[in-house]
Amino acid sequence: MKKLLIVGAGGFGRELYVWASQHPDCGRVWELAGFLDDNAQALQPFGSFAHVWPLTGHVVDPAKLYLCGLGLPPVKEKLLQPLLAAGANFPAFIHPRALVGERVKLGRGVVLCPGAIASADITLGDFVMLNLHATIGHDASVGAWSTLSAHCDVTGRVQVADRVFMGSRVSIIPGKSVGSGATLGAGAVVIKDVPAGVTVVGNPARVL
Repeated sequence: MKKLLIVGAGGFGRELYVWASQHPDCGRVWELAGFLDDNAQALQPFGSFAHVWPLTGHVVDPAKLYLCGLGLPPVKEKLLQPLLAAGANFPAFIHPRALVGERVKLGRGVVLCPGAIASADITLGDFVMLNLHATIGHDASVGAWSTLSAHCDVTGRVQVADRVFMGSRVSIIPGKSVGSGATLGAGAVVIKDVPAGVTVVGNPARVL
């Protein structure tokens, strides 16, 4: 049985630990071994319920599986790249209460939390994360490293580039695009294309 390590023992990492413990493969295909995080005391306020190993200097083991418990795209990419270069195996993680429809392509390391929905004819790049009840409509795509926070609504034919961060309850109307590295503030309603690298907020969303 393989051991499963979660990279990052912060808030999302701890949530992911709960979701992983509810997966039918837990205890059957793999066992939860703990976290990789350079803050050795990260779990102390929570009763230190799992072991924390240092991320820096971690030696990748082919007998282990890894999940990304990090939310911010630049942090995900920076901290995971050394592990990937060393051959770390990041499978896609789909919680049993997430819904995945037909012809949905999932990159490596994708995380779909409870209530997340990927409907049909969708492409999710490497290390995309769909948090609680985030939804992706038909014929949409989301680029690598991007994060959709809880209750985001990406509708049909939307094209989201890589390294995009969406705060909670972002909505994007059909057919719009979001450029690489953009940040969409919580509650933003996107009714026109978002350029690369900008931050948008509000309803309708406007560039800060």
